[in-house]
Amino acid sequence: MDKFVIHGGKKLSGRVKVSGAKNSVLALLPATLLNSGINTIDNAPQVNDVYTMIKLLHQLGVASEFSEHTVKLDTSGINSMFAPYEHVKKMRASVYVLGPLLSRYGYAKVSMPGGCAWGPRPINLHLEAMKKLGAEIELEEGYIIAKSNKLIGSRIHFDVSSVGATGNAMMAAVLAKGASYISNAAIEPEITQLAEYLNLMGAKINGVGTTVLEIEGVDELKPASISNISDRIEAGTLLCAAAITKSNIQLEYNSPEHIDSVIAKLADSGVQTSFNDGILSLSAQITSASSVDVTTSVYPGFPTDMQAQWMSFMSLAEGTSTVTDNIYHDRFNHVPELVRLGAKIEVNNNSAIVKGVKSLRGAKVMSTDLRASACLVIAGLAAEGTTEVLRIYHLDRGYQKIEEKLKTLGADIQRETTTEF
Repeated sequence: MDKFVIHGGKKLSGRVKVSGAKNSVLALLPATLLNSGINTIDNAPQVNDVYTMIKLLHQLGVASEFSEHTVKLDTSGINSMFAPYEHVKKMRASVYVLGPLLSRYGYAKVSMPGGCAWGPRPINLHLEAMKKLGAEIELEEGYIIAKSNKLIGSRIHFDVSSVGATGNAMMAAVLAKGASYISNAAIEPEITQLAEYLNLMGAKINGVGTTVLEIEGVDELKPASISNISDRIEAGTLLCAAAITKSNIQLEYNSPEHIDSVIAKLADSGVQTSFNDGILSLSAQITSASSVDVTTSVYPGFPTDMQAQWMSFMSLAEGTSTVTDNIYHDRFNHVPELVRLGAKIEVNNNSAIVKGVKSLRGAKVMSTDLRASACLVIAGLAAEGTTEVLRIYHLDRGYQKIEEKLKTLGADIQRETTTEF
């Protein structure tokens, strides 16, 4: 098992490229189950979640090649509709195979999903959407068993906007008979790109990028190629790393509008950003950042996947800030670890009150999930002395060699093997 050893206090500078979006490609990959032939996805990040999804597709009979950042998938040999526990337990996004398999083959047996060990994230919205389209759903011994002779277009309304459920419903509806209408659909960039990819395959989806999707079912889809968007959460993470260390950096990142909410909060704290010709620059030449409250919400609001990183930044800001998570009310497993580094944070229901301190001190800390791991690395970059971040396999799920990018920017961070848990 690996850990990061960070000697904090170094200024960051330089330029790095933001990798392809993990959450986007995890939807694009299973979408290829809807056709037969060679599909190509460019700008795919080399992270463990992507490898896990590819292994799951192999289980279903999909052949693939992953070279550099391009994935080629041959879906002409699909021979199984069974997604077993040993694959699905590693990642919640594995449930994305449910809609495509059910829509194209009329049957899917998918293990109940796993993933990060925090908070209830039920899949009832996914299942209700499949039922609305005419599927019979049974839960048996930890598996979802979905059946349908032919899905029928229907009206689907989500009481709560859900990225995963919107994606699954879209992939199920594109081959259903007749028209479907999805209201309160998620509008995250990752979902918008999935809809664009399905349309490239020959789907008929109108309202892409809005909360109301109109889908006219078609008889079949054809293989297609697409270039994956860049990862907005990685971009935000790197910006927070530069902000907390009062540094100047440049990111090769061409979609700053995807993180407008983060950039706006950085501006409120006193950090300057600018964008020109595909380069997002940050300048944090300030004596002390101002405390800024954030409340997470669905896109285009402040992302729940950025609240832990923001909390690290705020731990050294002047004054008191409140970080409220309205998406996942109990996503605060990183707080005790930040406190070990000297942060002053109290949790009250779904809010954390952060009292800025003058400095953080290096210590051993434990990663508990993907974004919590990122926030501990950020804090370690600014802490005095040495910080050891254990269980960084969480980071490897969603960040492509984040330590190498930080090294390029001047951080003193090393990956080491440890027997500690």
